[in-house]
Amino acid sequence: VQLQASGGGLVQAGGSLRLSCAASGSIFSLNVMGWFRQAPGKEREFLGAINRSGSLTIYADSVKGRFTVSRDNAKNTVYLQMNSLKPEDTAVYYCAAGTVVRVTASAYNYWGQGTLVTVSS
Repeated sequence: VQLQASGGGLVQAGGSLRLSCAASGSIFSLNVMGWFRQAPGKEREFLGAINRSGSLTIYADSVKGRFTVSRDNAKNTVYLQMNSLKPEDTAVYYCAAGTVVRVTASAYNYWGQGTLVTVSS
């Protein structure tokens, strides 16, 4: 396994969760890291991405101001801090690794297995 996402679970609306994604060193050190999600019956949606040094982050409008992507290069781990969660945030969340900061899923070469986040109203 090269990317391992964790931290999903059940949370009430308005609550917070932090997802983690641990990557193998060979992938993590060379790559941009991104977060996506996919709700039942919907397409995979870009959430945010961070460059190798952590100096650049981009976000989807739907989560800007609520979600924060960060990384700890010493731990080969990227995080997604999610605040003010809403029922519509319910989805399987995926981390991904790529070589450029992009919003399209096709730009990412490696994917984790996903972790389920359920937000109750």
